[in-house]
Amino acid sequence: MKKLLTVVLASFMILTACSNNANTGNAGNTGTQPSGKQEITVWAWDKAFNVGAMEKAKAMYTETNSDVTINVIENAQADIIQKLNAGFNSGTTKTLPTIVLIEDYRAQSFLQAYPDSFFALDEFINAADFADYKIGPTSFDGKQYGVPFDTGVTGLYVRTDYLEQAGYTVADLQDITWDQYIEIGKAVKEKTGKQMLTQDPNDLGLIRMMIQSAGSWYLQEDGTTPHLADNAALTQAFETYKNIMDAGIVKVISDWSQFVGAFNNGDVASVPTGNWITASIKAEASQSGNWAVVPFPTLPNVAESVHASNLGGSSWYVLNVDGKEAAAEFLKATFGSSVELYQTLVTDIGAIGTLKAAATGEAYTTADEFFGGQKAISDLAAWTEQIPNVNYGMHTYAIEDILVVEMQNYMNGTELSKALSNAQTQADSQIRK
Repeated sequence: MKKLLTVVLASFMILTACSNNANTGNAGNTGTQPSGKQEITVWAWDKAFNVGAMEKAKAMYTETNSDVTINVIENAQADIIQKLNAGFNSGTTKTLPTIVLIEDYRAQSFLQAYPDSFFALDEFINAADFADYKIGPTSFDGKQYGVPFDTGVTGLYVRTDYLEQAGYTVADLQDITWDQYIEIGKAVKEKTGKQMLTQDPNDLGLIRMMIQSAGSWYLQEDGTTPHLADNAALTQAFETYKNIMDAGIVKVISDWSQFVGAFNNGDVASVPTGNWITASIKAEASQSGNWAVVPFPTLPNVAESVHASNLGGSSWYVLNVDGKEAAAEFLKATFGSSVELYQTLVTDIGAIGTLKAAATGEAYTTADEFFGGQKAISDLAAWTEQIPNVNYGMHTYAIEDILVVEMQNYMNGTELSKALSNAQTQADSQIRK
């Protein structure tokens, strides 16, 4: 089982914007240094975001803890997955870090397969201090293993100038359904010639966001049993996705650069995605004042769907290696409790944490002129608390590999019930507990 899981995990495509292909080192855990000094090694991906956040935490902590050395090593997310699996399977921890960042969608794959390889943090953090939806992915068998980090809370980023040309205001986009969104998109396209959004046919991030808004996922609540053929939210999400594509309001793209280029170049009127896109949107300074962030649309005909969802997000884990206590103390004092740190992360990096107490800080409640004076961070933090808690389980990307094919079959004329039934059969066959 572990051998199979290793191969599967190492081959997954990294689909969310939190990914990064840099690989700058493979330093491992060395435990303690001479004279009682503690050494902590951290692995994370994305130099500007995740690594940058850890560097801020390191600087804060070492000011008053000079006996601790913290080495932050950047690795690509795919490399971290491969190295963790290799180390856990071999039983050799010398090459592994003390602290590692793991994407929430992947966390249960590690916690369930290698529970003895992680250090429980119940004595160091209070899980109730964090957004409720983050606790499911970061805990296992009644123990809390992860320190919840950033939220992937979604928002609908909209071009207010394009909306105005089509006869709409920001108020008209508050608490809308996807059906209403489509009608607005048609009007925007007619009046401005601009598409409403981008879509990569090989990336089902939009489906993920839609179903989590309804408290649903690709798996049953047990986190292992595929839930596709009879999943009402998934059925509606597929229908809605096809309606969006058929409406002629989509700019089809195939990679990250095309995605960012579409809104930076002014080609689309909205971006429905995780809040980590904020920095990329603000990178085009000439568009300042022409953007707003409104609540995520709900699925039509699904009563459980709310105006909040998630895409991406990761958390910090301590491995069961030498130096684990020192690592836990470090995380406790920083990501586990420091409101001050989270103010710095919002201001300097644009990272919105999931520590509830941080949402009342000054950095979270400051008006943003780029978004027309909107307190965008405050709004996103408030929506974070409304994200439905679902069990991501172990197979998010494996199931999406199946669904991508069936989505194309559905778009090309296969009956929806047949497409999802085929997906269910394949998932039942390929996925084992």
